[in-house]
Amino acid sequence: MASVPFDKLDGFIWMNGEMVNWADAKVHVLTHGLHYASAVFEGERAYGGEIFKLTEHTERLHESARILGFKIPYSVAEIDDACRTLLKKQGFQDAYVRPIAWRGSEMMGVSAQKNTINCAIAIWQWPSYFDPEQRLKGIRLDLAEYRRPDPRTAPSRSKAAGLYMICTLSKHAAEDKGYADALMLDWRGQVAEATGANVFFVKDGTLHTPTPDCFLDGITRRTVIGLAKKRGIEVVERVIMPEEMEGFEQCFLTGTAAEVTPVSEIGAYRFEVGEIARTLMNDYQAAVQPAHAVAAE
Repeated sequence: MASVPFDKLDGFIWMNGEMVNWADAKVHVLTHGLHYASAVFEGERAYGGEIFKLTEHTERLHESARILGFKIPYSVAEIDDACRTLLKKQGFQDAYVRPIAWRGSEMMGVSAQKNTINCAIAIWQWPSYFDPEQRLKGIRLDLAEYRRPDPRTAPSRSKAAGLYMICTLSKHAAEDKGYADALMLDWRGQVAEATGANVFFVKDGTLHTPTPDCFLDGITRRTVIGLAKKRGIEVVERVIMPEEMEGFEQCFLTGTAAEVTPVSEIGAYRFEVGEIARTLMNDYQAAVQPAHAVAAE
């Protein structure tokens, strides 16, 4: 799949209430979402023919749009149904699901209150966000130059397209140096997240993770916190300063694309792929399997 451009894939895309041939799912070059980043999206995964925590993701899509000042013209239930229908039409059991909503082309300028709100869903096969061999050994992260902004300067509680510009820049810079990803600090110099995933650390059997006050409190993040608590593992959400990484024993990332991915290195800091990281990696894989698949085992 990596060798085929995304606009050349086969199948269908759900777009504004209709199933459209993949190649025909197009927008005009003067779409507001392209010029001014007035777009919100979700990343979801299907396992065994079912989309994990679909409604939570769709509710967050609606909330992201509300924060950006527009209303998606399809209800949560309608988008959920469209996602399920498209997954079946694509014929996939395990796949990545990308709903997106954006302002259209009626007005071109910073102000665009009259623009039509568009919504589309694409589904494709995306087995692993990181190289599978790297993932088992623990991926290596660089320290990003760009920082997560003060929430008074950006709508940080929205999964908005514009917020990912510095993520792309940071991930490209890291990959150019041979790293898999980058760890971002926030505007205060505190540990925030990776470019597309939340971060956890382990010390003396306790999980430590940054308080999500200027970045997304990820759905996978919350799932893993729940799994850890079921195991009796203490979870502490708090301010984490970068120099504290010297004292942490394990580290891992969480996200829909990343799932649970151990980290072996962040800049000058080293971590082991330890029991807690491996356990939560396995627990998450078990949690995402649909009930019918578990019952069949």
